[in-house]
Amino acid sequence: MLIIRRRGWEIPESQATPEHVFFSRRTLIGGAASLAVASALPASALSQRIADLPDPTADLYPAKRNEKYVLDGTLTPEKNSTNYNNFYEYGTDKYVAGRAQALRTRPWTVKFDGMVEKEKTVAIDDLIRAMPLEERLYRHRCVEAWSMAVPWSGFAMAKLVEYAKPLAGAKYVRMETFLDPAMAPEQNKPFFPWPYIEGLTMAEATNELAFMVTGLYGKPVHKQNGAPLRVVLPWKYGFKSIKSIVRFEFTDKRPKGTWEVLQAREYGFWANVNPEVHHPRWSQASEEDIGTRERRPTVIFNGYGPYVADLYKGLEGEKLFV
Repeated sequence: MLIIRRRGWEIPESQATPEHVFFSRRTLIGGAASLAVASALPASALSQRIADLPDPTADLYPAKRNEKYVLDGTLTPEKNSTNYNNFYEYGTDKYVAGRAQALRTRPWTVKFDGMVEKEKTVAIDDLIRAMPLEERLYRHRCVEAWSMAVPWSGFAMAKLVEYAKPLAGAKYVRMETFLDPAMAPEQNKPFFPWPYIEGLTMAEATNELAFMVTGLYGKPVHKQNGAPLRVVLPWKYGFKSIKSIVRFEFTDKRPKGTWEVLQAREYGFWANVNPEVHHPRWSQASEEDIGTRERRPTVIFNGYGPYVADLYKGLEGEKLFV
C-alpha cells in the first residue's frame, strides 16, 4: 500500500488559491503596504491613496468585442468621452473628471433585495468575475442634446437579473447609487434627493440591449464614467443610465427616478429618445457629437428601434419620450 507523507509545507492542490484570486489579492496587499506607510498622513490624503489603488479586475480587459452591435459613425476619442461627463455627486458642470477621482471603488458591494428568492450582497469583484464579459459599441444620447459613441465592456443586464433571481410578481427593478457625502461632497447639498435613483420595467431590464458596464476603452471603467458598475441603455436618454450602482431592488411598484422627482414635467420614467418630442427648454431634433463637434439629426430610439420598439406596444397613453 502506498502511503503518502506530506511535508509540513505542502498543501493539497484542492486548497491552492486560484490564480485570479492570488493576483487580485497581491494587488490589494501591495496597495495595503503602501497605505501602511501612509498611515501617518492626514485623513484626506489617506482617502486619496485608497482611491488610487489599482482595479483588481484589470486583467479581464480588453474583453472580446460582440460584432453584432455596430456603429454608423466613428468612435468618440477617449479623451472626449472621459472628460465631458454628468456626475452630480462631484459637481453640476461637465468637467468633473478630476474631482471624481476621490471615488473609492474598493471595497464595493452590490445588494439584491426586494422581490427576490433570497436577498444577497456580493463584492463587486466576485460579481464581475461571475459574468461573461464582452465589449459593445453603442451610441449614447444625453437629454441635453449631445451624443457620443463608445466601446463599453460588461455583460447583459439580463444576466444580472438571472443572478438576482426575482420572483414572478416583480415588475420593475429599482437601481440606487452610493451615498457617501464624505467621499462625494455634492451629496452634502440639499438640491438633490440623494442617493440617485433610477428604474426600469423587467421587460426593459432583460432586453438584449440593456448592458451592465464595468469597462470602457479596453480597461476598467473610469470613475467619472460610473465605476465600478453602471447601466447603459442606448435607446434612452443618458440620465436613465445610472452610475456607480450599489443596490438593485425588485418591486411591483414603479420607481420614481431622481430627475422625475425633481421635475416630472421635463424628465419622466420612460425617457426614450425621440426627435419629435422636445424638452420644454430645447429641441431634441438634433444632437452635437462631442468628438467631432458636428451636429447630426436625432433618430427615434437613438437608432435602436428594431431592438426595442415592441417593448412599448399598447403603451400609447404613456409619455414614452420624456
